[in-house]
Amino acid sequence: MAENKTKPNARDPDAFIDAVEPEWKRRDARAICAMMERLSGKPPVMWGGSIVGFGQYHYKYESGREGDSLMTGFSPRKAALTLYVMGGFRQRPDLMERLGKYKTGKSCLYVKRLSDIDLEVLEALIAADIAYMRANYDTT
Repeated sequence: MAENKTKPNARDPDAFIDAVEPEWKRRDARAICAMMERLSGKPPVMWGGSIVGFGQYHYKYESGREGDSLMTGFSPRKAALTLYVMGGFRQRPDLMERLGKYKTGKSCLYVKRLSDIDLEVLEALIAADIAYMRANYDTT
């Protein structure tokens, strides 16, 4: 069975964020990092080369494939800040309706700038997702 390519590593998340350009994206990344650390109670850890993760969970598919992934996290990518909402956000239409300007993928929330969204709603979304992950998966 294939191993996950994205794994936690010893790279320094602060050094990674310090290298983010431009300055406004670095500020946004620091704000997201502080929020996720506070909400998860977990320190930031680099996953792969560009994802800052907080905590982890164990999953097992019906196919038998299983592994570990980050419980929540983000990546300050060139096109947008990518926030990993691992439990999904489709079950929270009330929050998504009030969030502001964003795009989504399966478990990814894409935001150009934090100023485009309501940070209180984002915090509620991340907190609800962390609670969901802890209730439904083996998390550390």
